[in-house]
Amino acid sequence: MKCPEPQYRSSLYPSPLGRMQTKPMNVEATKRQGWCEQHILVVSQDDVRLNAMERQLIRSIGERLYGQNGQNGQRGPQGGGHA
Repeated sequence: MKCPEPQYRSSLYPSPLGRMQTKPMNVEATKRQGWCEQHILVVSQDDVRLNAMERQLIRSIGERLYGQNGQNGQRGPQGGGHA
């Protein structure tokens, strides 16, 4: 039995699944947008842009809100509000 070769309409998408692929997310732009629009800060304590004091501050805040390494199951204030 001879099967015909599939013919796709566009060389942009070599297969029908190519259209399903999402564009890579720009994480830094998303973080920046979150801060500018909603005052939500997402930062790693290991961010090389931080100095030693800033890293310790981030670590202290994270441990106070979520426990050491986030392992103890404590939750921060409910509602996600910010002042």
